[in-house]
Amino acid sequence: MKKLSFGHAALLGLVAGAMLLVAGCSKKPSAAAGDDMSMGDPKAKITVVEYASVACPICGRVNDTIMPEFKKRYVDTGKVHYVYRPMMTGNPSVATAGHLLAACAGKDKYFSVIDAVMRSQQEMDAGGPPEQYTNARPVLLGIATSVGMSEADFTKCVSDPKGIEHLNDLNQQYLTKDGIEGTPTFFINGKKISGIPNDIGFFEDAIKTAPAAK
Repeated sequence: MKKLSFGHAALLGLVAGAMLLVAGCSKKPSAAAGDDMSMGDPKAKITVVEYASVACPICGRVNDTIMPEFKKRYVDTGKVHYVYRPMMTGNPSVATAGHLLAACAGKDKYFSVIDAVMRSQQEMDAGGPPEQYTNARPVLLGIATSVGMSEADFTKCVSDPKGIEHLNDLNQQYLTKDGIEGTPTFFINGKKISGIPNDIGFFEDAIKTAPAAK
């Protein structure tokens, strides 16, 4: 699980956009923010909240190998309301830019962009030190153009001071109010689930024993 220190989180949002452009990237969860992104039936008896980062390699593995089956089995069938909350673990500049890009793409494309960024981690890392993502900008720009954004749109999006500040504020909330210590972290009906998913059984067991929704 990728760890995030409190002091690091307080600073990273203020510099993340500039860093990317130069470099070329158990408490109950807080009440859902107005801009939470989600999938599935909001009235489902089970709500799964994931705190994750597009620049977290473990999050990327879970996204690639487990979440497709999770979404097919639980979200698409209306059994689970899934909520995604962005964290800045891993390379903070890439995490910030990737999440800003998903938000700028719009609600209907948000999750496809999150998935695309996570699946591009190795490509962004090509040719440089691990998790430095020296190839981040061209890869993220390619994802941006694939959803109809121009290069100017992309640059404006990932360097937007208000957007960066907003992500920083969200991370402060997740750290201090929700007790998030690393990513990925999952809550099911308000209960923090320990461990990292290795297969779909992680969710099967947790959902079977989940407390009733409040």
